[in-house]
Amino acid sequence: MNASLKKYSSSIWGFSEATLFFILPDVLLSYFALERKAKLLPLIAWALLGALVGGVIMFTWGVMSPKTSWSWVEAVPAINTDLMDTVAKQLEDKGALAIILGPFQGLPYKAYSVQAASADIGLILFIAVSVVARFIRFLLIAYIARAASVLLMSRIQMSKRGVTVVWLITWITVYTSYFYYFPS
Repeated sequence: MNASLKKYSSSIWGFSEATLFFILPDVLLSYFALERKAKLLPLIAWALLGALVGGVIMFTWGVMSPKTSWSWVEAVPAINTDLMDTVAKQLEDKGALAIILGPFQGLPYKAYSVQAASADIGLILFIAVSVVARFIRFLLIAYIARAASVLLMSRIQMSKRGVTVVWLITWITVYTSYFYYFPS
């Protein structure tokens, strides 16, 4: 895949997951990380840009139509009323910090986006906190995947194909567990 296609796919995936798609851009970024020559920071930046645009759209939708945006997000696989209520409670208790902490607890960014304004978080603060939240997550996942692939290929002498199989099995396990613990 050429560099331009990687940038566009990163931003589109970041945008899609921030809105109503349920597979994290972490999957794509970690796949790109398997290639040692891939420049990860620009790809992370493109995913971040897409996520921010999607987050702002969701935030605005939450302002304009809180009930409708809530119900649409709640209809996304692995999101339910209990999860949305948990996000609302975290936003009430922790404010903007919840937007940073939540995704590390398996709680989707889109759920925070549509509810942030209801917790008196303004758009500028929401964007600033989103940059931190999304960047840290994307950076960690991409570079953990890079380190794992380097370790597997150099120390264990696994082929690129073998590392790709490990990547695939890892994400299947992650999503199987996620859908088990967060059923719709």
